[in-house]
Amino acid sequence: MDLSALDAIDVHVHVEQDAHGHVSLDDELMGASAAYFKSPEHRMPTLTHIAAYYRARRTAAVVFTVDATSATGHPALSSEDIADQAAEHTDILIPFGSVDPHAGRAATARIRRLVARHAVRGFKFHPSLQAFQPNDIRYYPLYEALEESRVPAIFHTGQTGIGAGLPGGRGIKLRYSDPMLLDDVAADFPGLTIVLAHPSVPWQDEAISMATHKANIYIDLSGWSPKYFPPQLVRAVNGPLRHKALFGSDFPVITPDRWLSDFERLEIKDTVRPLVLKDNAAALLGLTRRPPHPAADTSTGAAPLAPS
Repeated sequence: MDLSALDAIDVHVHVEQDAHGHVSLDDELMGASAAYFKSPEHRMPTLTHIAAYYRARRTAAVVFTVDATSATGHPALSSEDIADQAAEHTDILIPFGSVDPHAGRAATARIRRLVARHAVRGFKFHPSLQAFQPNDIRYYPLYEALEESRVPAIFHTGQTGIGAGLPGGRGIKLRYSDPMLLDDVAADFPGLTIVLAHPSVPWQDEAISMATHKANIYIDLSGWSPKYFPPQLVRAVNGPLRHKALFGSDFPVITPDRWLSDFERLEIKDTVRPLVLKDNAAALLGLTRRPPHPAADTSTGAAPLAPS
């Protein structure tokens, strides 16, 4: 991947349909997500579409699905297929895998196999959709495999549009996506890089605190238009988390075009913008030689993270 040919790296891009027409969620959950994001038609891009779309924008894309087979009863897209197809677009696509946490030893073995045989560069988890509490020690073998494989993990945190507006949220429990549950994981697996996906509403302050405290925790800024970012998040990105905030769109529900347009209007320092848009992700993904775990920058003189 030629970084000089890229303007940005989007670390949060969903593959929602495979080449055979199989989709990542059932119709009810897909419809609820579309309604939540006010999308008149919830697009279901294939990997080929995503590659062309992002190549035209000079933006690399971290692509993945979420394997929630046990929790939803809906067969997942194949992470193996996604990785193998992404190998045809190495100039623009970076494949992440996903495993069903409830699959036990099979999930652990699959992590190692996806890295070794399919060149997967990281993994995506969605605790609420996958119905698991991430700090339960039953899932620690997963993190051992990730740490040993030296690949990062992106965890959905905070509110989700999946199941939103449905009776009982279709059984999806938001508490599993409280970022504080991942503080235990980060402490117990210091060699595992953890990315807290999205502004973690209603736990934004907790996420900022964790990323400030632990060198192996990052925050991606996907899932929200930047114009809706909480003020304390903007202050943190400009200050102590300048090397730990990552551009992510949450495509297709939010496009990189919309996200980047709104980010241009955000009061972000000129020195910080390139870090968020490309440099931080390049370091985290091992595309540059910069250390992947920078300490939070507490010497910038930035305003406090929250009112005293």
